[in-house]
Amino acid sequence: MRVHILTIGDEILIGQIIDTNSAWMGQQLNLMGAEIEKITSVGDNYHDITENLNISQQQADVILVTGGLGPTKDDITKKAIADFLGVKMVFHEPTWTRIERFFNRLGRNTTPAHKEQCFMPEGAEILTNKMGTAPGMWFNHEGTVIVSMPGIPYEMKYLMENEVIPKLTQTFPGRPIAHRTILTVGEGESRIAQRLENFESSLPENLKLAYLPNLGKVRLRLTGRGDDQQLLEAVLDRKVIEIENLIPDLIFGKDKEDLASAIGKLLLERKLTLGTAESCTGGHIAHLITRIPGSSAYFQGSVVSYSNETKQRLLGVKPKTLESYGAVSEQTVLEMAEGAREPLGCDLAIAISGIAGPSGGSPQKPVGTIWMAVSDGKNHKTYKLQAGKDRLKNIQYASVVALNMIRKFLLD
Repeated sequence: MRVHILTIGDEILIGQIIDTNSAWMGQQLNLMGAEIEKITSVGDNYHDITENLNISQQQADVILVTGGLGPTKDDITKKAIADFLGVKMVFHEPTWTRIERFFNRLGRNTTPAHKEQCFMPEGAEILTNKMGTAPGMWFNHEGTVIVSMPGIPYEMKYLMENEVIPKLTQTFPGRPIAHRTILTVGEGESRIAQRLENFESSLPENLKLAYLPNLGKVRLRLTGRGDDQQLLEAVLDRKVIEIENLIPDLIFGKDKEDLASAIGKLLLERKLTLGTAESCTGGHIAHLITRIPGSSAYFQGSVVSYSNETKQRLLGVKPKTLESYGAVSEQTVLEMAEGAREPLGCDLAIAISGIAGPSGGSPQKPVGTIWMAVSDGKNHKTYKLQAGKDRLKNIQYASVVALNMIRKFLLD
């Protein structure tokens, strides 16, 4: 099944919103074995919509269209589809009845625009949208399925899950496909690929390994296609074990697991608590940790010691240390980590101090120089990170490195 996705809306082109619909649809379609050949975004322009429908109709089995189904004048998708199909617009009474009932329950009146919303291209198979007023529409046109859905993400997702995907599965029974995702941290994709070179070379033609890098982390996606779903799943499980044996030091989870969540599990297993002493990251490490539900069971809190005065007053960093080595130094972060444990009441603490940028660097300590330390009072580890010049990326990247430092400290 070859699929083209067409998202409609001026707001996408000018960057007012990010097209998350295509990414989500791509994930779901891939799981059912579909091949997503093209994703296109166009504005609320009649000519652009009809032109892209014409191109995709000649190339794809399925065209999924989102956006432009609202009650306002700039919502022209239905008219463009009707003209492309060569049909007239007709009033759909059941949709009007549903909209009236919806607004009556809210104690509000409908408007002429809502009635206008009930005109559909003739011959459309209506897909009931229980999350909003605009229904989805399914068309069969010269061997191609065209589906039109609202652009509001939760409405589109409802229609895809409850109407579109079940119908596509019946219409285009595909070859089974399965995925396994392995989450790694601590090495870049090229070094991981080097360690997995022999493994990857030995994979059969129906299995493929993809590297999906992010700041400090790399997702490994193992994809398989076959005729027997059960056999395919078993083969993938065995291959995952092979990867785990080859790079055990880099793997922190699978599928959608979070690095901070993996650390939380380790802390709970060891009955330990954690605190952070942050300077250049400004509390970002604590933010990543507290995003996880239940983190209060192991996270005690954070000291954002941005100034040298705060480092001394709250964490006990010695003035002589700051004077001799500076705030961005191994000696300072170690004193920060060891000094944070008592006021925070935690078993171990991570400390971080650096030059996030874009200014403030020197030849000895350029922008992106970041020191971090973790200590439990008996043992400690320190690490110097040399990042780039982008302030936000430095903060995000350093936070990931710091979390991995905690993970490795706990495992050791």
